[in-house]
Amino acid sequence: MDVGYLAQYVMNGLMLGMMYALVAVGFTLFFGVLDVIKFSHGDVLTVGAFAGLATYLGLDLLGISSPVVLVLCVLSVSALCMALLGALIARYLVLPLRSAPPLNTLLITLMLGTVLRESVRLFYPQGANPKPFPALLPTDSVTMGNFNLRLDNVMMLFAGTIVIVGVHLLLTRTKLGLAIRAVAQDEETAKTMGINFKLIVLITFGLGSALAAFAGIMNGLYYNEINFGMGLLLGVIGFSSAIVGGLGNIYGAILGGFLFAALQTVGAVAMPFASAYKDVFAFGVIILIMAWRPTGLIREKVSERV
Repeated sequence: MDVGYLAQYVMNGLMLGMMYALVAVGFTLFFGVLDVIKFSHGDVLTVGAFAGLATYLGLDLLGISSPVVLVLCVLSVSALCMALLGALIARYLVLPLRSAPPLNTLLITLMLGTVLRESVRLFYPQGANPKPFPALLPTDSVTMGNFNLRLDNVMMLFAGTIVIVGVHLLLTRTKLGLAIRAVAQDEETAKTMGINFKLIVLITFGLGSALAAFAGIMNGLYYNEINFGMGLLLGVIGFSSAIVGGLGNIYGAILGGFLFAALQTVGAVAMPFASAYKDVFAFGVIILIMAWRPTGLIREKVSERV
């Protein structure tokens, strides 16, 4: 294969992997602090992307055209709104079901995802149709043979890396991160030590949902389009990435996200009718890996749930 084509596939895989990793880290955070799977996570991503688009349209009506201001406002509003939504979901839907069977939480979050998705479709203006997402980042590119390096892709990869590193530092270098890890390790002991369990859960769900919003904005900027069903596949891929990496381990979630993207890229290169079969190939390999290592590639450590 031509080196330029190979470099292009690698770059595309890195972009997809970053988005998947952000979604997978959210699943890992939720499971780490409360042992729950929030199946509405992908649809929170969708709402975040549409919240970002609505923010852009509002700023555009006000005559604000500065790219820096637009990007910062779109990201900030989307992340803050989804953080609030995530905290509300935890407070009024997840925490009240702690004493109920786990399937109840799975069911209610699954139904909530449908409510969020259908609300976007019904109440957003012409929500059933795909929406063009504005190109808020520089579209300059450098072409080297068959490899086209886009500046906006480099900026998004850098921003995604900063976000993931920031989450890592938050969890490992701050008192809040210590509290989150304490709750993840032993809820009762954490309460005994004076940690506000409910507040930590709300903050963690808010953080995970903000990461989903960031991934949704990245997806819109990358494809220049969003739609009300985009969170379905991204949610499934993010959850699969978290599982295959080792649910409860943030590093495993990141590894799983990039692994899934790599498998899609390999499927697109190696298989006929690539656009139709790359997801089938990726999910098939993930199934085999999960059968081989049911605990995930990086086994969860009891002392490091998050």
